[in-house]
Amino acid sequence: MGDRINDSWPWYVAGPVIGLFVPALLIAGNRVFGVSSNLRHICSAIAPGGLEYFRYDWKKEGLWNLIFLLGILIGGFLASHWGAEHEIAISEQTEAALAKLGVHDFSGVAPHEVFNWRALLTLRGFVCVIVGGLLVGFGTAYAGGCTSGHAISGLANFELPSLIAVFGFFAGGLAATYFLLPFLFS
Repeated sequence: MGDRINDSWPWYVAGPVIGLFVPALLIAGNRVFGVSSNLRHICSAIAPGGLEYFRYDWKKEGLWNLIFLLGILIGGFLASHWGAEHEIAISEQTEAALAKLGVHDFSGVAPHEVFNWRALLTLRGFVCVIVGGLLVGFGTAYAGGCTSGHAISGLANFELPSLIAVFGFFAGGLAATYFLLPFLFS
């Protein structure tokens, strides 16, 4: 049993499990799923008398989502301390393309040439971590949700704004891959 939990799940198991999450939410009476909505719930819980946007019953609307977020944090902590170490599997073509950009260390979750404290003081590291983080935060607020919320529950609910947001996520990812990364890593 322990090996099944530590091993990667095949796509034909993980995909349906994620897909079944949406009907489970609908049966439970919830239509919104995503991690970014928790920021609003946290702000509402901390400063309920603040802005009008945060004046709502966060316990009724978002308590389950906050518990879900807590589960993510606990699961991440447990996996990082007691879970099996896995090497990230990427294709040979991706390794070759990244090597052309100067990324050679594939021994972790993220390339150490980009994601470490020393790299943060370089233009490449600053743009990837700080500017990228700000753009993700702005995009999440502007799009009214994150990638998981729009792609999983928004599309399942046939919401046109979610379809537009998902197209935007993919277009932004392709633009960054083919235009921004070669510029930053050259």
